[in-house]
Amino acid sequence: MSQVVRKFFMDFEKEEAWLNEMSAKGLALVEHSWARYVFEESAKGEYIYRIELLEKDPKEAAGYLQFMEETGAERVPSGTPTKANRAFMNQRWVFFRRKASEGPFQIYTDADSKINHYQRIYKVYLSLAFMELIIGSLNLMLIMLNTSSNIYKINLVVGVSVIILGLFFIWLSLPIRRKIARLQQEKLIRE
Repeated sequence: MSQVVRKFFMDFEKEEAWLNEMSAKGLALVEHSWARYVFEESAKGEYIYRIELLEKDPKEAAGYLQFMEETGAERVPSGTPTKANRAFMNQRWVFFRRKASEGPFQIYTDADSKINHYQRIYKVYLSLAFMELIIGSLNLMLIMLNTSSNIYKINLVVGVSVIILGLFFIWLSLPIRRKIARLQQEKLIRE
């Protein structure tokens, strides 16, 4: 019997920990999409879950995904995009699971690969922030050109909202930046 859970995460590590907690309770993730998880009953702790942001689109990363399958990892399918969730789905985020009986499951075992993964996430957040700040600023500049019509009110609301969204993405990127800096320091200490 399937169980659908709707939950939103902004931190992939917390999401990963939650999926492993659900597995410990005997619920195996069988499908996911934006803020939606489908679980089926399984043996308690049967799977270990890991989440990764791929460097490329899954079609271009087919060789890497095949390699992961050869290590015993299975890609958890993402749900079918609908009109409601299409804008929020990022196919580069992939969820892997592997039977716990096969031993520990880590995707990144060295500092360099962890740093690269965090940098990919950091770049996504900064790209979104930059895009939102530009769009918001353009909307605010349009106010100066259209003060005579009522459209300026829409530009004001949209501009301020989008700038706040851009600042939100910057805020999301700060913990990732700190993790990158910490890993880089640890790497220097080891060398």
